[in-house]
Amino acid sequence: MKKIGLLTSGGDCQALNVTMRGVAKSLYTNLEQLEIYGFLNGYEGLIYGRYKLLSKQDFSGILTIGGTMLGTSRQPFKQIRVPDKSGLDKVRAMKENYYRLNLDCLVVLGGNGSQKTANLLSEEGLNVIHLPKTIDNDIYGTDITFGFQSAIDVATNVIDCIHTTAASHNRVFIVEIMGHKVGWLTLYAGIAGGADIILLPEIPYDIDSVMKSITARSKAGKGFTILAVAEGAISKKNASLSKKEYKEKMAKSKFPSVSYELAYEISNRLGSEVRVVVPGHTQRGGTPNAFDRVLSTRIGAAAAEAILEEDYGCMIAMINGEIKRVPLKNVSGKLKTVNPGCELIKEAKMIGISFGE
Repeated sequence: MKKIGLLTSGGDCQALNVTMRGVAKSLYTNLEQLEIYGFLNGYEGLIYGRYKLLSKQDFSGILTIGGTMLGTSRQPFKQIRVPDKSGLDKVRAMKENYYRLNLDCLVVLGGNGSQKTANLLSEEGLNVIHLPKTIDNDIYGTDITFGFQSAIDVATNVIDCIHTTAASHNRVFIVEIMGHKVGWLTLYAGIAGGADIILLPEIPYDIDSVMKSITARSKAGKGFTILAVAEGAISKKNASLSKKEYKEKMAKSKFPSVSYELAYEISNRLGSEVRVVVPGHTQRGGTPNAFDRVLSTRIGAAAAEAILEEDYGCMIAMINGEIKRVPLKNVSGKLKTVNPGCELIKEAKMIGISFGE
């Protein structure tokens, strides 16, 4: 009898259900005796013993359903060693619930913070496998995360829709794309959607350079400009500040995000209105696309194979088109950022996209 725990932690995405389905169907196919326990609302369920015993039927009909049937929540890694309000030792509680159910393995679907906690539990002696989930595609050690491609589709569609109204009104539009620390989603959606200017956290922008690109388009007879701007985009001026100084400045800002500050600056210089579009959490929602369904199924099946072989303490990664196991300890706590000198950036510049440098 194999007993497996599943949990989905952190921000949701379109392909969580697909990935859990891949794990479960693979195990059910290869094991005669199996129990799968789903912890509710992420690590919260593991901490407080909130779970349910899942059946084969629970994994049927979820291939096209986004979100997560188990629910999710955020348990910041920085607080994981801090007792809760009642004084409960969260790490100890997670271990006790794991052993109480006599689990053979805990499968964690989550992003960077979730991965850190997964690695911590692995170091504490639990059998853990991490599956890389995030629309940000910022998990170190894997070429791609599930949820990323589906989010690209959503963000690209927003930019596509803005094209027609921007052209009709000869107006500057800013589309704010998710991504506080990294710009993968903005970069891909910006290129796919035909954005004229792409601003990323990894490449601090100069407002004069941004204005130069907008003005050049206007002189060329192009009446509109579309900017794809990451949530975490930052100006060169702000990038020169210390983290403390920057936080203090942002706390006093009258703008809800960098996109609105940009719109204000551009509008003042152009003397015309600039519109901001924020698709927000729609980028996490909807049905997983075909690419993510295949990727998630492969990752889920590979996780099941690792369980069958009792190979734990790993992350299931996609590397050069192949699914591989990567030691959790080698990737935990690391962030995969966009290299400003990468080929994709160079190719985008070749077709005239500005990065505001």
